[in-house]
Amino acid sequence: MTEPESAQHRTDSPTTEGQTAPSSEPVLVADELVAGYVPAVNVLDGVNLTLAPGELVGVIGPNGAGKSTLIKAMFGLLPARGGAVRFHGEDVTNAPAHVLVAKGIGYVPQRENVFSTLTVEENLRMGTYLKPKEFDRRFEKVAELFGRLADRRSQKAGSMSGGERQMLAMGRTLMAEPQVLLLDEPSAGLSPAYQDQVFEQVKQINSTGVSIVMVEQNARRCLQICDRGYVLDQGRNAYNGTGSELLHDPKVIELYLGTLAKVK
Repeated sequence: MTEPESAQHRTDSPTTEGQTAPSSEPVLVADELVAGYVPAVNVLDGVNLTLAPGELVGVIGPNGAGKSTLIKAMFGLLPARGGAVRFHGEDVTNAPAHVLVAKGIGYVPQRENVFSTLTVEENLRMGTYLKPKEFDRRFEKVAELFGRLADRRSQKAGSMSGGERQMLAMGRTLMAEPQVLLLDEPSAGLSPAYQDQVFEQVKQINSTGVSIVMVEQNARRCLQICDRGYVLDQGRNAYNGTGSELLHDPKVIELYLGTLAKVK
């Protein structure tokens, strides 16, 4: 698919006011990544993504485009058949998840992202399993972002609402103090009110200096808050640009956002 002039080859271009310009040394890179679930069938067919320090990058596209597959392959949950994943220039392709966590990469899955039989505090302690003595200090920092978790630290996670569980899942991942946070559709299945809350929380986390890659079905809302965005289609990069560029691009609106998403 041919990229529109307004959105193509924007990885190193100046951004609009208030957006983060990618640095020359990205923190995380997916380079021509190839992956799939069934032998000889590739869901990703050479996808590229670059994340700069402190940047919020959104990944959107139709169902089946490979969005969640991309983030799973970057976190080592799905073997890459080709290409590479690099963290601060180091090749971490197919590294085990616990190794990536220790290096500073966190991942929040879309489903089954909390331990429902454990309390809020017990879930958060799982986030410091590599450094359990750090719990108190890190809990204090997470509680600054998610005050509700501090108020409900004795509550069972399974009794919380969907939005609260999503908050807990992000909080538990942040307990490991990641440099990079990978979010797989954080607003999926939530009410509109909770979706807005999750997007605000993502912006809050990013404002603390955590670089974020967010895969999201709510494409319009995602592009409104991200510095840059990638549109995947059929396992390939279709469009990329700043969030504002993609949000206003006629072709992106027509093919991926719908006419109701037009911004006047």
